[in-house]
Amino acid sequence: MTLEITPVRVLRAGDLPEPAVPPTSDGAVALWLTRVAADPTAHELLDAEERRRWRALVRDEDRARYLAAHGSLRRLLGHRLGIPADRVEFVREDCPLCGGPHGRPAVRGGGVHFSLSHSGDLVLIALAPVPVGVDVEAHPEAGVSDLVADSLHPLERDEFARLPPEVRPAAFTRCWVRKEAYLKGTGEGLAGGLERTYLGLGPEPAAVPGWTLTDVRVAPSFAAAVATSDGA
Repeated sequence: MTLEITPVRVLRAGDLPEPAVPPTSDGAVALWLTRVAADPTAHELLDAEERRRWRALVRDEDRARYLAAHGSLRRLLGHRLGIPADRVEFVREDCPLCGGPHGRPAVRGGGVHFSLSHSGDLVLIALAPVPVGVDVEAHPEAGVSDLVADSLHPLERDEFARLPPEVRPAAFTRCWVRKEAYLKGTGEGLAGGLERTYLGLGPEPAAVPGWTLTDVRVAPSFAAAVATSDGA
């Protein structure tokens, strides 16, 4: 099953979707982009665990990013489910690797799947009728991509080594967000292994059985991708 992926919509921190924007339809994946900005009421929406995590952050920019991301996620989920944002209740699915209670985050009672990612001042959120993963990352320094590329699939390492140095950071990031989105979608996270599944550094993601990977354009010097399950 291939789902329609809607164009990325922009949501200002602290806002709800425009009234004319309907909730995610049963046959589409909705993507929302938020830039980190002051969101003075977001902390009122958080549950006890979210507040603990927020208060534990040391840097002001990290605290602001957390509020913008989780406040926006709660507002979107509340809009989708037709309940107040502070009434959205989160649970963890079982890990597909070990069965422990630390798999993909989910809404208690179901009704919608979601994924959240942030990098720099960008927050990307996906809502979907099937399991979904999303990731956004800023292009790293050349030295960072050269170092971390060793953790990729062997074929991806070969592709990376053949690229001119000036395009390596962008190509590496394109591959990295595909992997993060896929591993978030499956619920495995990074424990699933960056080297295990080939997704490629080229202009289009490689095919993965049971999943559809799609690159998403968000902003210059950033890469993003969304992974959706082909099953219900």
